[in-house]
Amino acid sequence: MRKPTEDDIQAFRDAVRGTKPLASEPRVPRKRRKPPVRARFRRQAEAEVLEDSLVLTPADLEVEAADELSFRREGIQVTVMRNLKRGHYRVEDALDLHGMTQREAKAALREFLARAVASHMRCLRIVHGKGLGSGPRGPVLKNVANIVLRRDDAVLAFCSARRVDGGTGAIYVLLRG
Repeated sequence: MRKPTEDDIQAFRDAVRGTKPLASEPRVPRKRRKPPVRARFRRQAEAEVLEDSLVLTPADLEVEAADELSFRREGIQVTVMRNLKRGHYRVEDALDLHGMTQREAKAALREFLARAVASHMRCLRIVHGKGLGSGPRGPVLKNVANIVLRRDDAVLAFCSARRVDGGTGAIYVLLRG
């Protein structure tokens, strides 16, 4: 940047001749305190946990990694359940929940079930994993799948898949026809 010459200084003085300085001091905004940090969706998550604990029994909520899942609605025959466990029904679509958070898995599972019902599908497979990466919390996604499926009226029955299809890390789901 070059230094102003005498002509530049005189031109500036001519340009500002007749102006008056501002009467008040310029305002400096006050420093505002930041609001306290709050976890987003904490209340909603606590309400969901409370609702889950009131609707389902403790046995329904606590599933271990190696536990086989099994559920059938009243009126579903034992032979239907046996055929489901043996993989005798053709799996029409599958969903993999690996890498999802609880919230994402619930939303994906509900959307998947709704699409399957709308498409008149009968048998699905859901891969939730065994929860080995969840540490002391146990199989988080397995618990999510267990809870969501038990609550959905379109689900007639579900059980852990055959070993070749994921074993205790996957579920066969039978839907209303």
